[in-house]
Amino acid sequence: MATYSSEEVRLNYPAEKVFEKLSNMENLRSLLAKVPASSIPDDKRQMFENLDITHDSITIPGGPVGALKLRMSERKAPSLVKLSGEGTPVPLDVLLHITPDGEGACRARIDLDIAIPAMLKPMVNGPLTHMTSQMGDVLRHLTIS
Repeated sequence: MATYSSEEVRLNYPAEKVFEKLSNMENLRSLLAKVPASSIPDDKRQMFENLDITHDSITIPGGPVGALKLRMSERKAPSLVKLSGEGTPVPLDVLLHITPDGEGACRARIDLDIAIPAMLKPMVNGPLTHMTSQMGDVLRHLTIS
């Protein structure tokens, strides 16, 4: 498995509050609606609008491999939310790590663990690094009420 990590971002919310919101996938749509449009690339905006979200899964439409379904596979309050690929071409996990950082704040980082065949790694390394970076940027702009 290869691991791609976003930058760790500081959120001005307690770890418990961030975990509560992000461990229920149904909260994702309202949280994404509050992210400034300037932090979502134009080519990804339509994708965000067409997400299929349930309490424990998210399906991302389109792309060259078809829809990508991620299902909640682990919740460990208040430090970890893990989504695992379901029916994906290669095994993958998206992990949200939440670490308390003083009173009323936390740090968060997203890791993408993916089994990439060695011959494909040079081709996907850049795009996957960029994608996890964008996920970190989205985290940075989350507003949790």
